[in-house]
Amino acid sequence: MSAAELERRYRRLLAVHPWEHRRTYEEEMIAVLLADARPGQIRPGFRDTVDLVGAGLRARLRVGARGFTEPAWADAAAVTGLLVALILLAAAAKGLADQLVPNPDLGPSVRSVGPDSVDWLRVAGWAAVAVAALTGLRRTAAGLAWSGVVAWLVLVGPGVIDQPTYVVDTLPQLALALLAAAALAVPATPRRALAVLGPSRAAVLILAPLAAVAVLEASRLSGAGVDAVGPVPVYAFYGVLQARSETLLWLYVAGLATAALAVLVAVASLAAPVRRRIAVLLAPVAALALVIDTALAGWSVSTMHMGHAIPLVPAQWLMLVLVPPVTFLAGVLLVRRREETLRMVALGRAADRER
Repeated sequence: MSAAELERRYRRLLAVHPWEHRRTYEEEMIAVLLADARPGQIRPGFRDTVDLVGAGLRARLRVGARGFTEPAWADAAAVTGLLVALILLAAAAKGLADQLVPNPDLGPSVRSVGPDSVDWLRVAGWAAVAVAALTGLRRTAAGLAWSGVVAWLVLVGPGVIDQPTYVVDTLPQLALALLAAAALAVPATPRRALAVLGPSRAAVLILAPLAAVAVLEASRLSGAGVDAVGPVPVYAFYGVLQARSETLLWLYVAGLATAALAVLVAVASLAAPVRRRIAVLLAPVAALALVIDTALAGWSVSTMHMGHAIPLVPAQWLMLVLVPPVTFLAGVLLVRRREETLRMVALGRAADRER
C-alpha cells in the first residue's frame, strides 16, 4: 500500500514535466525513484520534490521557448512591429499637428507656443522606424524603437513623483514602444513584414492611421464653437469628434470607423496562425489601457480635483506592471491549446478518411 501511495505522489510531481517528456521517460523515472525509496516511505523527500519540480519547470520553459521559434511567431512579430510603429507615428503626427495649427476659437493667451524639438523628433523617429521595418533594416528599426523607449524613460519617467497622472496616462504609449522594439528585434528575413502582408495590406496599414489623423484634425478645426458672429452650436461624439452640424459629425465618425475597419480587415485576412499571434501581442497593451481607464479612473479624477498629486499605492503599481505579461502569457496558452485542439481534430479526420 505504501509503495502504491508513493508512486501516485511521484506521478503527481512528474505532471509538472511536459507530456512529451513524460510519455518517453515517466515509467523509467518512476522505477528509479521507487528503487531509491526507503522501506515504508509514503511521501517523496524534500530533495526529490525540489529536483522533480525544478526539472519540470525548466523543461516546460525550454519547450515554450522552442515554440516562439515557429515561423508564425516571426511573421506576427514582423507585422506587429510595423503596425505599432505606424500607430505611434500617427499619434506623434496628431500631437505635432495640434501644436502647429491651434484651434481657431482659442484666444492668443491660451494658444500653445508651437511644437518643440521633442515633437519633431517623435514624428521623425517613428517615421524612420516604419521605413526601416518596411525596407528590411530590422536591426535599425529595432534600435530606433528602443531609443524611443529610453526617451520615454528619460523625459516622462521622472514625472512619476509630481505628475503621476500624466505618467500613467502615457503608459500605453510606452507599452506600444516596448512592443514595437521587442517585435522588431525578433530575427526575421529581410522585408518579412512586407512579404507577409503583401502590397495591398501594407498600403492599408500605412494609409489608414494617417487617414484617421486627418479625420481627427479636420474635426478639431471644424468644431470651433465661436465665429465672427458669436457662439455656434457644436455636436460632439464621445469627446473624440466634434462638428458644427450633425451630418458632418457622422461623416467624421464614418471616416474614423472606415480607417479602423480597414486595418482590422487587413489583419484578419492574414493566415489564422499569424493573426492569432498578432492578437496575443497586442492584447497586453489593450489590457493595460483598460485597467487604466477603469480601475484607476477614480484615482485620476481625485488627483485632478485635489489640486495635488496623489501617489499610487504599491498594489496599484504592481497591477500596472503585472497586467501586460499575465495577459500575454494567457494569450500564448490559449493559442497553443487552440492549435493543439485543431491538430488533434485534423488527425482524427485523417484517420477517419483512411478507414
